[in-house]
Amino acid sequence: MTIEIETTERYGRLEILIDGKWRASSSSKAQTVYDPGTGRAIGEVPFSTREEVDEAIESSQSAFQKWSRMPILDRAKYLFKMKSILEDHFEELSKINTQNHGKTLEESRGELRRTIENVESAISTAYTLSKGETLDQISEGIDEYSVKEPLGVFAIISPFNFPLMVPFWFIPYAIVLGDTVVLKPSEIDPIPTTYLMRLIQDKLGLPQGVINLVHGSKDAVEYLISHKDVKGVTFVGSTPVAKRVYKLAGEHGKRAIVNGGAKNSIVVMPDANIESTISPIVSSFFGNSGQRCLAGSNLIPIGMETHERMLEKFVQASENIKVGYGLDPLTDMGPVISQAAKERIVSYVERGSSEGAKLVRDGREYHTRSKEYQNGFYLGPTIFDQVDQDMSIAREEIFGPVASVLSSIESLDEAIESINENTDFGNMACIFTSSGWIARKFRREVNAGNIGINLGVAQPAANFPFGGRKESFYGVLHAQIDTVDFFTDKKIVISRW
Repeated sequence: MTIEIETTERYGRLEILIDGKWRASSSSKAQTVYDPGTGRAIGEVPFSTREEVDEAIESSQSAFQKWSRMPILDRAKYLFKMKSILEDHFEELSKINTQNHGKTLEESRGELRRTIENVESAISTAYTLSKGETLDQISEGIDEYSVKEPLGVFAIISPFNFPLMVPFWFIPYAIVLGDTVVLKPSEIDPIPTTYLMRLIQDKLGLPQGVINLVHGSKDAVEYLISHKDVKGVTFVGSTPVAKRVYKLAGEHGKRAIVNGGAKNSIVVMPDANIESTISPIVSSFFGNSGQRCLAGSNLIPIGMETHERMLEKFVQASENIKVGYGLDPLTDMGPVISQAAKERIVSYVERGSSEGAKLVRDGREYHTRSKEYQNGFYLGPTIFDQVDQDMSIAREEIFGPVASVLSSIESLDEAIESINENTDFGNMACIFTSSGWIARKFRREVNAGNIGINLGVAQPAANFPFGGRKESFYGVLHAQIDTVDFFTDKKIVISRW
C-alpha cells in the first residue's frame, strides 16, 4: 500500500498568532519537527522571543476588556461554530495529527472526538455552571448573592502526547467564561495544534487577541508564568517539569492546574474473566505506543495461577500487534514520538534486564516492514515478567510500550499496598473482577485519581474532572469541567435597599 508522505516543504517554518494575525517569528532559534513514522523532517518550529510573548499577552489582555463584557450566550455561539469547524475538518486534522505525532489514524480520530466533546461540555457550561447563587433576606432588608466573573489572561501549556485534545481541556471553557488565552504547544509536535488554531482563527472569526499562540520551550513557559498580566497557567507534562511549573506559579501568585507523570497499575483478580480482560489490557499498555498518562504500566495478576494464565495470553496478544506507520490502516501501533524518546525507553529495557527482570518479549527487535520507514522511531511491545516492586521499571515512569508484570502478589490487600506505597504517582488504577465487593474495596482504598473497573483506561468524560493524585497532579481544581471554577472567581454582593 502506498501512503502519502509529506516533507519539510509541506509545513515549512511555523508561524505565530498574535492579535488575530499570523506572522513569522523573528527568532533565530528554531527546532526541526519530525514525522516519527519516517524520521523525516516535516517542518521547523521557531522559539518565540520574549518580545513576541509580551505582544501575545498584551493582545490577550486588551481583548479581555471587551470579550469579558460580551453576553455569555453570545460567546457560546462561537463554540457552536467551533464544533462545526472541528467536525468539518475531522479527517484532515486526524491525518495531520498522526503524521506529526505518530499514533495510528484511529487513535487520532479518537483524540479529536475527545476534543470535540470538551467543546460540547464547555457549551453546556455557559448555560448551567456559570450561574451564581442567591440568598434572599439574610438579615432584615438585606440580600446576598454571588456571581462568577472571568479573571483575564491564562497561559495554556500543552504536551506532545495529545496535541489536539489536551489544549481543549481548557481553551473552550476559558473563552466561553470570558477569559482570553495564550497557547504554547509542545515544541516536539506543534503542527497539529498550530494547524487547528489557524482553522479556528480563519474560519471562526474570534475577536483579535482572544486566542494567541506562541512557540518555544522552557524559557517561553517560565516567562509566561512569571508575567504580571497572566492570571494562571495550565500544564500537562512530566513530573519534574510539573513540579517546577507549580512552584513557579506559586512564587508569582498564579492559579495553576498542573498534571504530571504516571505509573498506572492494572490488577487482575482470580475471579476475572481472563478472555475478556486481554483486549482492554493490551490496548491500555500499548495504545498510543504507551505514551499517555492513562496507559497501563504495571500488570498485577493476583496469585500464581492467574499470573501464568494472564502472562501467556498477554504475550500472545502482544505478538499479534502490527507496528507500523500510523496512516497505514493495517497498523495497530505507531512509533514513539522521537529518537530521544526511543533511546530513553530502550535504556529502561536495558535497566530492567540488569535488575533481574525476565524479558519475555523484546520490542527492541522490531524491524519495519518497509525500507520507506526504516528511519522511523519504532519499538515493538515489550513485556517483562518476574518484576519486583523495588525495580526501577516498576516504580518510575517509562512512557513507552513497556509492560512490567509484577510477581509474588497473592492478595488484593498486597496489590493495593503496592499501588499506594511503591510508586510516587497516583493518576490511574484499574481492576478486573467479577466481585462487586472487591471492586468497591479497590476503588475506595486505592490512592489514585482515576479508577477503572473492568476496563483498561479510566478516561473521564468531558463533563467530569480529569483526576490525579500524589506526584501525578499539583493543584486543587482539575482539567475539563473543574475549570469552570479555575477560570472564574466568585464575587459576593450584599445589598440593602
